[in-house]
Amino acid sequence: MKENSNKIIYFAIILGICLIISATIGAFTFYIVRSPEDTLSVTGSVRERVTSDVVKWTSNFSRTVPAEELKSGYQMMQTDQAKVLNFFDKNGFTEEDLIISPVFMEQLYLYDPNAPKENALRQTVEIQSTDVEKITSMAKNTQQLIDQGVIFSTQSLEYTYSKLPELRISLIPDAINDAKLRAQKIAEGSGKEIGVIKSAILGVVQVLPVGSTEVSDWGTYDTSTIEKEVMIPVTVIFTLK
Repeated sequence: MKENSNKIIYFAIILGICLIISATIGAFTFYIVRSPEDTLSVTGSVRERVTSDVVKWTSNFSRTVPAEELKSGYQMMQTDQAKVLNFFDKNGFTEEDLIISPVFMEQLYLYDPNAPKENALRQTVEIQSTDVEKITSMAKNTQQLIDQGVIFSTQSLEYTYSKLPELRISLIPDAINDAKLRAQKIAEGSGKEIGVIKSAILGVVQVLPVGSTEVSDWGTYDTSTIEKEVMIPVTVIFTLK
């Protein structure tokens, strides 16, 4: 009985030693696998100047009339719309090129409750074109509409670049090269050399006014200027040797 008891104890001791050795080997192996290799993470970027090739012009014309003269107000809006269409037609754009909203009516708020009530009538005109110069020139020369009694104003001129996806791809190698040059300078300072690229992550594309440095983590797309700069950032991780 005692002999059997001793055998069990010896077996337990041996099993415990084996488990300890196994755990030690496993931990060491895990450490080797998870040991970080010497790496260097650098962000490079490249900028390229582009000229917008699409413009969207949003404008409107309006009338303010007494509440009891609403019918005549709508008639005036019809007359104004005909003048607006004629203005675009003279510049080479037909009604099919435009998006004209229905008449929007809004009763004006008056501080004096006894003052006569008035309604504001407004229509929006939108055109998108690749003829950036012509649309820009038209937006600057709407005086002829004003001279005809049309209350016409520009809401916005939005300039965009349609080839941005293709440009983005073409600039990636230059951005990576910029990161490589930066990494080489940093590595030299530590007495090392850069090795192969472990990974490269493309950042958010920034479309900026020329010379601007106001970038955003979520990306920036300037639509206020015809001339722009497209900036492509890329974060590259190099091995060190």
